[in-house]
Amino acid sequence: MDGYCENTTCLDKDFLFGTDKTFTADTDRVLRCCLHGNLNSIKDLASGVDVNLNSIKDLASGVDVFFLLWAGATVFLMQAGFAMLCAGSVRNKNVKNIMLKNLLDACGGAIGFWAIGYGFAYGGADLSEIRFIGYKNFFMNDMTEANDLIGWFFQFAFAATAATIVAGTVAERCKMQAYICYSLFLTGFVYPVVVHAIWGSSGFLHAFNDDPLFGVGMVDFAGSGVVHMTGGFTALIAAIILGPRKGRFYDADGNVLDEPVSFPPHSVALQVLGTFILWFGWYGFNPGSALMISTGATAQTAALCAVTTTLAGAAGAVSALFTDSIIGRFQTGETEYDLTMCMNGCLGGLVGVTASCSVIEPWAAVIIGLIAGWVYIAASKALVMLKIDDAVDAIPVHFANGLWGVIAAGLFASPEKLAIAYTTALEGSPGLFYGGGKMLGANIVGIAFILAWVSVMMTPFFYVLKIAGMFRVDPLEEDVGLDISHHKGAAYNLDGPKAEDVEELMIRRSQHGKPSGGVSAPTAQGEP
Repeated sequence: MDGYCENTTCLDKDFLFGTDKTFTADTDRVLRCCLHGNLNSIKDLASGVDVNLNSIKDLASGVDVFFLLWAGATVFLMQAGFAMLCAGSVRNKNVKNIMLKNLLDACGGAIGFWAIGYGFAYGGADLSEIRFIGYKNFFMNDMTEANDLIGWFFQFAFAATAATIVAGTVAERCKMQAYICYSLFLTGFVYPVVVHAIWGSSGFLHAFNDDPLFGVGMVDFAGSGVVHMTGGFTALIAAIILGPRKGRFYDADGNVLDEPVSFPPHSVALQVLGTFILWFGWYGFNPGSALMISTGATAQTAALCAVTTTLAGAAGAVSALFTDSIIGRFQTGETEYDLTMCMNGCLGGLVGVTASCSVIEPWAAVIIGLIAGWVYIAASKALVMLKIDDAVDAIPVHFANGLWGVIAAGLFASPEKLAIAYTTALEGSPGLFYGGGKMLGANIVGIAFILAWVSVMMTPFFYVLKIAGMFRVDPLEEDVGLDISHHKGAAYNLDGPKAEDVEELMIRRSQHGKPSGGVSAPTAQGEP
């Protein structure tokens, strides 16, 4: 039979049916043999297809891992942005202190999120169950796959960002041990519970649950509420309990000053550098929250996020800058352009669009950014009126605009974009301006949950630190500056040359060019 299994034989019609096209005796045997051979060929082909499909899946998985690696690294770079912005905003006697706190945010955040934070946030995820908190994967137990490992890295970068928000607010007067304590507490427990409720598969506000709240769940795509409201509201509580810097609102006797004293930033250049680094980092923060990019839907979502992020940041900067200039024109008759307003307005716009960046049209991002600029100005002025001292205006940027961003998602979410970024099930529950309303309701519930949870956890925590004498530095240390009192010297060497050396140099210059006979040589105009 093997002689009949050659391909040429199987395809030879004359051999199979004879020259007169009639059925031959060998036809049945040959057909059976050919069928057997073709089945083997089909199996080989299917095996090859499986191999190719597995290769394609491996390639797609690798692309997604690299995408999250890039996005997570970009978000982590925001730590440098916060460090530069905070360092530029404080006085030069406190630069070392604020830089060290920003560095420790990353270190403490990594350890806390590795040990318990990730487990509380995502451990034991199950779409069919509702839980208050995660309960598995502590110390990254049972997390060995590439997707699990890179997922931890990406989420750690977010956790560190939430803690860093607080650093600038309490700058120039907070003790180092207090900062380490609340940074670990925030990243290890308080923030993960918020994450679990809104982003965790078993969270009661999660949009992908089998039975989401109001049929839609809370839509906070990249964390206006989860990250920025949580960090910003923690900063507000800390600022109230810690109190303002010396001389900001009260004199040495505790009397209220007629006008609050502003402490000018020591380096505007560092402030601008920090702002640009943060803006750049947002391209990992928002588009990266698609979590993958290997499908058409996720690629489209990430691309939209990049556009809306850009437009909202730009609109926020322009809005805050020119609104403040117009207000100043009416108050003083002079038109001035405040760089700080422009920078913080930009950051406010970026925070404001973070919740909705994947579910809105580009034109809506411009509106959200414009309003974010006004929100920043109003919140900043409200803090001064209430005598709450925020050294870098982190509360107006992150808390106020985080709250606005969550509300904006419930107003501007497009049904088309919801179907792509989330599920088609949400297409029927768009933002209020598209005829919906359930999403806005769910988002308001989410805001209330964040405010309640952070208040209950952080208020007693900060009061305990204050009562224990661990929160605020000594008044004399605050006057001298935390760099000298806590960090072995100032950040900058501002010592000038010795007076006697300067005097000697001047004498040499005054004698330069004089003839040895004692007759003075002609001097240039203005030369001594």
